[in-house]
Amino acid sequence: MKAHREELIKPKLTQYHGRIVKLMGDGLLAEFPSAVEAVQCAIEIQHKMGERDADASEDRRIFYRVGINIGDIVVEEDDIYGDGVNVAARLEGLADPGGICVARNVYNQVKDKLDLTFDHLGEKEVKNIAEPITVYRVVLDHRTAGLVTPFIHVAATKKPSQWPLIASGILLSLLGVAGLVWWQPWAPDVEPASLEGMAFPLPDKPSVAVLPFLNLSGDAAQDYFVDGVTEDVITELARFPEIFVIARTSSFTYKDKAVPVGQIAEELGVRYVVEGSVRRDDANLVITVQLIDATSGRHLWAERYQRPTSEFQALGNELVQAIVSTLAGRVEDARQRIASRKGTNSLSAYELTLQGFALLDDYSKASNLEARKRFEHALALDPQYVRAYQGYSQTHVLDYLFDWSDDSQLSLRLGREAAIKAVKLDNADYRSHFALGWVYLHEKRFEEALAEFEEGLSLNPSDARSLAEAGSALTFLGEMEKAVEQIQKAMRYDPFHPDWYFGFLGWAYYFLKDYDEALRITSRISSPTAGDHRLLAAIYARLGDLESAQAHAGKVLEAEPDFKVSIFADTMSFRDPAILQDYLEGLIEAGLPE
Repeated sequence: MKAHREELIKPKLTQYHGRIVKLMGDGLLAEFPSAVEAVQCAIEIQHKMGERDADASEDRRIFYRVGINIGDIVVEEDDIYGDGVNVAARLEGLADPGGICVARNVYNQVKDKLDLTFDHLGEKEVKNIAEPITVYRVVLDHRTAGLVTPFIHVAATKKPSQWPLIASGILLSLLGVAGLVWWQPWAPDVEPASLEGMAFPLPDKPSVAVLPFLNLSGDAAQDYFVDGVTEDVITELARFPEIFVIARTSSFTYKDKAVPVGQIAEELGVRYVVEGSVRRDDANLVITVQLIDATSGRHLWAERYQRPTSEFQALGNELVQAIVSTLAGRVEDARQRIASRKGTNSLSAYELTLQGFALLDDYSKASNLEARKRFEHALALDPQYVRAYQGYSQTHVLDYLFDWSDDSQLSLRLGREAAIKAVKLDNADYRSHFALGWVYLHEKRFEEALAEFEEGLSLNPSDARSLAEAGSALTFLGEMEKAVEQIQKAMRYDPFHPDWYFGFLGWAYYFLKDYDEALRITSRISSPTAGDHRLLAAIYARLGDLESAQAHAGKVLEAEPDFKVSIFADTMSFRDPAILQDYLEGLIEAGLPE
């Protein structure tokens, strides 16, 4: 670092009439009489740094971030202060590793004087500055490379006793370890999380929460797309058993909320937090992402990705690979596993599939039918899109489960065909195996169902929703202890999980005949469904509290006036009929009609 400063930075500052005001740990504040000279100097430093560090090993590479502003300053002896300096500092914090960010006033000064390309990053609200600042990013390309001049050794002049009130401030900060570790020893980037304040013990492997990416497109209709990008990152990270990944449900509780990173880490019980933003237009997709060690408050890594919109799948793969490589150190493994993933190159098919899965969450006949249309349209655009086959299969399974179909056996057959197609297209996608497992379960092909669920769990042991659903399936298969284990594990991955996790866990405890624990768990459901009331009716009946059992049986009949225990039994697929019979007897004892 000292060598770079003495051999590169000081000579270039002198060449462009700048002076170092002060050093700050691994950064420095410099002042220039001209914005053009400040930008020219920054460009040359960044390009020369790339040359100087080209042969360095990854753990020895150093990157600078640069922020440049024009503004009023207050001179006090050899130091300068004021908003002009503060804005430069905030711009530096917004810059990419190896990049340059400038304020609008700098852009206006240099846009017609230097042959540069700028990215307009919009208005940014930054700490301790009252008004948002408009930020531009200098694109370092072949044009800026052509501006680099040879070293001109100019003797440093004695600094004047007073500097002009209008000056250009430039702030530089260092980035170490191949762009992966922010090195800012004088202060953390965010308020660190407290280990003592963790709601859960930290796992014995890297633990991370991916927060909802911000939509910077200026179009609220793009929210579902941005959320889909975030969910894809979470899903792909969860494939790696070396990393503990918080589920989407819990991460998305912080959407559009200004909660400190340290507090989020404490509430979720994780060490690392990923934040990001997505900006999309007709031609380009830009994703900016940063990885924060919440226990130290420091940025470990940050990157800005820009691709043509048509390459969104490759961009997502690159992003996941970078995070995995940082947290787990498995660069080659991450590259190979992500390369085997079968996505789609059709943005329209991707968007239709996102819309389809969003509709499935409504659990209504109309939404289910509309979701199926989305999946069918996506498959027409890309007949090899695995995720669309998974969704299409799920719509038919739901038709069977909720009796929305005129031909339930046809629904299962169509669901099976789609799930088998998904497995054949990508045998390594755990969701395909879960989709096929559910079809086999309802077809009472129990051993095949168990094999598919176990294969899915082996491919991804960390996806909370899949763990919980597999726990429910294992209950039908008579694997009660394993079901409890899977659902409890899912709850740790998803601390703010939906209520149906409690329903699945209470169901498993009921069949273990631990009725007290089943009641304790199921009573935590905030808005019980008819299915939850059925379970509570049976639990209270087994505990001998017939009054409470009858009260919940009444709730079942309010929601389903035609409910009959015998008809309900036909929809249940238990490998051991004795387990189902025990439950049916509990329902009859609670007063539900046979």
